[in-house]
This record gives sequence, structure tokens and C-alpha cells, in this order.
Amino acid sequence: QVQLVESGGGLVQAGGSLKLSCAASGSIFAIDAMGWYRQSLGKQREVVAVITSGGTTSYADSVKGRFTISRDNAKITVLLQMNSLKPEDTAVYYCYADHVYGRLWGQGTQVTVSS
Repeated sequence: QVQLVESGGGLVQAGGSLKLSCAASGSIFAIDAMGWYRQSLGKQREVVAVITSGGTTSYADSVKGRFTISRDNAKITVLLQMNSLKPEDTAVYYCYADHVYGRLWGQGTQVTVSS
């Protein structure tokens, strides 16, 4: 069974940077969009960034100019570079990949930004 495996979360001070990585553990055909959501305690899951198979990106207003999403189609990997982190970025971050059979989700990785 194919899974998305995330890494790169952790604890960082405000103003710092983290890079999240999400890679497929097996082969997945016809991957379309990939991206990241996050969920803070007591809040609904929200989209953070999305990248299409053609490389078009979109971001939540709250992270524009600070976060950068990228992907490697050959390795079925999506990355999220997070700079100038703020305490309000604290959340569990989930990656996903859309393919012909539906949507795959990663297990989530905790990002904590201290003030």
C-alpha cells in the first residue's frame, strides 16, 4: 500500500525556518495536485499551499511571501520551505497527493513556533 511519509517538523523560535518533506513510499500513477494543509488545536484543517502537476502554485494569504512549495515529480515528493515563522503557524501539517483513485494523506508532522 502506498503511503505519504512526512518529515521535517519540530520546534523553532519565531523568525526561524523549517523545511517539510513528504515522499511517497511506493509508486503512484498519474499524480495531479500535491499540497499541504495544517490544523491548529481547536481549529478546522486549512489549506496552506498547493502545487499542480504543471508547477502552478497557490498559497493561503497568511503564508504568502513566507512559504514556498515545490515538488519533484520523478521522486513523488512535495516540499514546503517555511521562513519567517510565527507562533500562529504552530499546527500539525499534513501533505496530500491527488491521483486517479482519490487523495492520499500523510500522517502529519508537528510544527511548533515559540515566541
